[in-house]
Amino acid sequence: MNSIEISWLKEFAKSWFDRIEQNRLPHAVLLAGPIGTGKRAAATWMAARHLEISPATGLPQYPVPRLEHADLRWIRPPEDKQAIGIAQIRELVADLSLTSYAGGGKVAVIEPANAMTTNAANSLLKTLEEPSGDALLILIADKTGRLPATIFSRCQRIEFAPPGEAAGLAWLDRLRPGSSWTEALGLAGNAPLAALTTIDQLDTHTSMSRDFADVAAGRSSAIEVAARWARLDAGFVLGWMAQQVRQLIFVASGGALEPFAHGIDESVLRRMDRRNLFCYLDIINRLRGQPGGSYNVLLTLEGLLIDLAEGLANCGRNPLGDVTTHMLVKR
Repeated sequence: MNSIEISWLKEFAKSWFDRIEQNRLPHAVLLAGPIGTGKRAAATWMAARHLEISPATGLPQYPVPRLEHADLRWIRPPEDKQAIGIAQIRELVADLSLTSYAGGGKVAVIEPANAMTTNAANSLLKTLEEPSGDALLILIADKTGRLPATIFSRCQRIEFAPPGEAAGLAWLDRLRPGSSWTEALGLAGNAPLAALTTIDQLDTHTSMSRDFADVAAGRSSAIEVAARWARLDAGFVLGWMAQQVRQLIFVASGGALEPFAHGIDESVLRRMDRRNLFCYLDIINRLRGQPGGSYNVLLTLEGLLIDLAEGLANCGRNPLGDVTTHMLVKR
């Protein structure tokens, strides 16, 4: 596949060029925003420009090029773990204190930054405040809720948002002409890079939408549906559920019912209190923020779908909003 520019990052790139020209580059930046808006492509582009890796293009590209450089460190959770640990950050801090191999400074990318343990985040604070030499630290976060305030205060935050629907569809059609992008882009929250994955899962989305509506109307068993969904990636399922509940909140607030391909019956929706929908969304999002493997996926999905089948009546009755009623920790 030939590389194409990520057009909606034009303003981001211009702003970064202006900082370079004015000699006011920050030492640490936090790239924040929804999945699929180009944060990782932007981080790669920033690293290429800082280290003068050829070709340093005018805009971030897709597919994202794989950079190899002696002065670049890309920190991710180990393959067998969900978190970035203190040992990884200590090793990074030690490496940043050394002289640049190529003489052009160093770059470290940490993603996702919200995967750092508390101890790992604390061990990075001094380096974020006073990095050694000409170092650039780039933190990427799809979810900022779990990042300590001390991390926020030491980074310049750059927000990434999806482009408008028309711009997103035009870019996707240029990348892969003739595909049915409209539904995929809508399901991806208008994030074009996320739509690239979503379009390959449209059949799954359709069957899940039908399951979701049938459980809400009492036509299907919450236990049976949970068993089917538990075979899928937990992060995908919870993200999909969050998207559906956001649409329900939109409809409950007076929006049109048309966005649903296999939507919940309007009579069922009318029985749901909008406050309970917000409560339900909060529970799902808090589960999405938990490390993988920290809860029993099947039992969690059963609990969420049983609540849906009961019209979310129990959600609002929990005065603490206690997510642990759904998050059953594995022993």
